[in-house]
Amino acid sequence: MNNDDPKIVACWTSACQAQKNAYAPYSTYFVGAALLTRQSDKIFSGCNVENASYGATICAERTAVFSAVAELGKIEITDLVVVTREPAPPCGMCLQVLSEFVTPETRIFLATADKIFHKHAFKDFLPLQFSPEHLHND
Repeated sequence: MNNDDPKIVACWTSACQAQKNAYAPYSTYFVGAALLTRQSDKIFSGCNVENASYGATICAERTAVFSAVAELGKIEITDLVVVTREPAPPCGMCLQVLSEFVTPETRIFLATADKIFHKHAFKDFLPLQFSPEHLHND
């Protein structure tokens, strides 16, 4: 996929750099992610950080989301780039976290350090997410 959008290219570059910082001694699966929000022109990036207890591991996508929330508060993600060794979607846990900060049309780009391969709408990955509305007691 050829992507000439300078914002997406900058986001991909940031995700590639984050991938280099990933701490993945157990899986050796290095992931970088970077996102853009409606609230800011800043790119927020993250990498996966594994832990010997496995359960304490955090994915790159969630690291980027939590970083953006820590700085901006409530956010709406417009674009997310995920860089892996072969193009791969976010895991289910990341999709669930993302679902609170995206619209159905938020663009998700799957890439490697060499190229952006695919663009999808968030709704293609998680069409029936559990949402805050499910928690309301009527």
